[in-house]
Amino acid sequence: MYAGKLVFSQVMEHLPLHVLHQCVDRYNGNFKVKEFTCLDQYLSMAFAQLTYRESLRDIEACLRAQSNKLYHMGIRSAICRNTLANANKVRDWRIYADLAQSLIQTARKLYLNDGFALELDNTVYALDATTIDLCLSMFPWANFRTTKGAIKLHTLLDLRGNIPAFIYISDGKLHEVKTLDLLPIEPGAFYVMDRGYLDFESLYPFTHGGAFFVIRAKSNLKCRRIYSHPVDRTTGVICDQSVLLTGVYQAKRYPEKLRRVKYYDAATEKTLVFLTNNFTLPALTIAELYRCRWQVELFFKWIKQNLRIKTFYGNSENAVKVQIWIAVSVYVLVAIMKKRLKIEASLYTILQVLSVTIFERMPLLQALTDLSCKNDQEQTDNQLILFS
Repeated sequence: MYAGKLVFSQVMEHLPLHVLHQCVDRYNGNFKVKEFTCLDQYLSMAFAQLTYRESLRDIEACLRAQSNKLYHMGIRSAICRNTLANANKVRDWRIYADLAQSLIQTARKLYLNDGFALELDNTVYALDATTIDLCLSMFPWANFRTTKGAIKLHTLLDLRGNIPAFIYISDGKLHEVKTLDLLPIEPGAFYVMDRGYLDFESLYPFTHGGAFFVIRAKSNLKCRRIYSHPVDRTTGVICDQSVLLTGVYQAKRYPEKLRRVKYYDAATEKTLVFLTNNFTLPALTIAELYRCRWQVELFFKWIKQNLRIKTFYGNSENAVKVQIWIAVSVYVLVAIMKKRLKIEASLYTILQVLSVTIFERMPLLQALTDLSCKNDQEQTDNQLILFS
C-alpha cells in the first residue's frame, strides 16, 4: 500500500516556494498575518482551480471535509470562507502575478525546443485579447458599456508550447492597440496580430528593435507599390509587393517600406492582405504564420473551459485579478510538471485526472500514465454492431 504524499502535494512540489516567499516579501503580503498566510491562500485557490470549485463556500466545505489532510497538502490553517474572501480582497494581486511570470520563464525554457508548425528558428508570438463578461452591478469598477461590465485578458502567446509570455488584465474599454506599447520587444522574434492592432506608430518600434510583425491590413490602407516580387499563384499567393505608405499621418508614423502579401485562402474562399517588415521569408510562409495565430484563439477557449476565470469568488478588482493570476500559474505549473515528468497525456486529461485524485495517496506518474482505454476482452460474434 502506497503511504507517500498526496497527489496535490506532488503537484505542488513543482512550485518554487522560495520565489513565492520573495514575492510575498516584496509586497508585504503577510503583514500582520498570524495564521492564514499567502501560501495557505495560494494552495486553497490552486485546489479550487484543480477541482473546479464553484464558490468560496464550496472550497470551505470540501477542505473542511478533508481537514485531516490539510497539513499534508501544505495548508497550515483552518479554511474559513470569510478569511479566504478577505485575503483575496486585500492581499496584493501582484504577488501572484510575479509568481506566474516566474513560472512562465521556467516553462518557456522547458518548451524551447518543442516543434512548431513551421520550420523557423525564430520565436513566434501570437497577440490577442479576450473579453470576460461581468455583471456591472456586482463589479462596478469593470467599465465596459452602459449596462454591461467586462475585463479584457491581453495575452502574448508563445506558439512553442502555447505558454503565455505576457499577460495584461484591463477593463473592457481599453483598446487592444494600447497594449502594443506595453509589450517587451524581443529582437528576431515574430509577432503575429489581427488587424485590430494596426497602428503604425506603435508598430514602428518593432522595426527599430529588430523584431518582425505580421499583421492583417485594413481595406482602407493607402500605399504606393515600389516593387513586385515574383510569386507562384498555385500556392494561393496573389502578389508580393514592397510598398510605402502614402497616407499623410501613416507615412509620418512609419516612414520605411513595408511588405504587402495578398493571399487567397481556398478553404474559406477569402482574400487576405498581410503587412510585414520581414523581406526574407517566402510569401507563403508569411501567410502560414498568420494562420498559426488561430492558436491564441484556441488558448482562450481552452482556459475559459478548463480554468475558473469566468465566475469569480470575489467582486473586488483585487479579488478578480488574484483569481486570474493564480489560475494562470496553475496552468503553467501543470505544463511544467507535464514536461519534467515526460507525461504523454494532454493538459486537459491531466487536469481531469487531478480533479478526481487530488486527495489520493498514490504515485503521480501512476495516476497520469495508466490511462489506457483499450478493451482487452475478445469481441464475440453475437455482439450487435451499431456502427460499421
